[in-house]
Amino acid sequence: MSALQVHTLTDATMGLWDRFVEGSSAATFFHRAAWKTILERSFGHRTYFLYAEQGGEVQGVLPLVHVRSRLFGNSLVSTAFGVYGGPAAETVAASELLDRHALAVAERLDVDHVEYRSQKRTRASWACKDSVYATFRRPISANPDENLRAVPRKQRAVIRKSLTGRLVASIDSDTQDFYGVYARSVRNLGTPVFSPAYFRHLKKAFGDACEILTVRADGRVVTGVVTFRFRDTVLPFYAGGTPDARKLGAFDFMYWDVMRRAALAGYRHFDFGRSKRGTGAFAFKTNWGFEPEALCYEYYLRRGTTVPDLSPLNPKYRIFINLWRWLPLPVANLVGPILARSLG
Repeated sequence: MSALQVHTLTDATMGLWDRFVEGSSAATFFHRAAWKTILERSFGHRTYFLYAEQGGEVQGVLPLVHVRSRLFGNSLVSTAFGVYGGPAAETVAASELLDRHALAVAERLDVDHVEYRSQKRTRASWACKDSVYATFRRPISANPDENLRAVPRKQRAVIRKSLTGRLVASIDSDTQDFYGVYARSVRNLGTPVFSPAYFRHLKKAFGDACEILTVRADGRVVTGVVTFRFRDTVLPFYAGGTPDARKLGAFDFMYWDVMRRAALAGYRHFDFGRSKRGTGAFAFKTNWGFEPEALCYEYYLRRGTTVPDLSPLNPKYRIFINLWRWLPLPVANLVGPILARSLG
């Protein structure tokens, strides 16, 4: 039998990679091969998508992204701009071999650290940050009424009220209307926005697995969300809304519509995504009856002894965030993508 070897993903082996990802219980949407092209074209980052192969069969994959910034340091991340990552491997041998190759790449690039966005702690010798982020996931029924009854009563009443208003949801074929409300929303939060091209690349690469839903009130877009679909799971990932969206109940209406459509389409798990503890988004998801699951992001530290803290909750970024909120929207949309490429 041939030896287990590590190779780098090419255009010719993307199908081989994705067939493994589709069938591996350890893999997530953020392990898909298309992220390589998306992140290279959208942000200009170098990628190192490694896979372990033996006898023509993939045994594990590890998508690595080199994020280098004067502001935020020099790192190798799996998977940058995603919430899950690290090696997705079927054997211990494949996982260990991918680790060794990742650390070799880290040495060659002279990065400060390697970051695996792991869901559970798997590497006892690495540093672990597990008190910042949580994910929210649960099964959903094929019956939307059962899913609504699963929401706590107080929040269920809010959803029901939103359904009686003048809100209308639609699936868009492009990202233009979504981007308008998303860009404004993240500016208001004090965060640099990604470029419009990034969302176009997502839609082009993932097709129907990347769904854009917008909600309108009297013909005007008030909220929008980009939802990823992977196996039997839907993951509403990027979302934004106008200042009056909460007053209209548009976020509740929007997420309920995503869940309702997913249930009817045969999806059986709803992944509400990652949120930071102590934030409004964290509270919003718990109000829907989702239990937080701590995410353990693992770090191999080549320099220093503590894990990096790039969270907006870090006091050192507070002045910048407060100033960013006051930028005129055209300026924020022009400058934001330059900075956002470093926020992997």
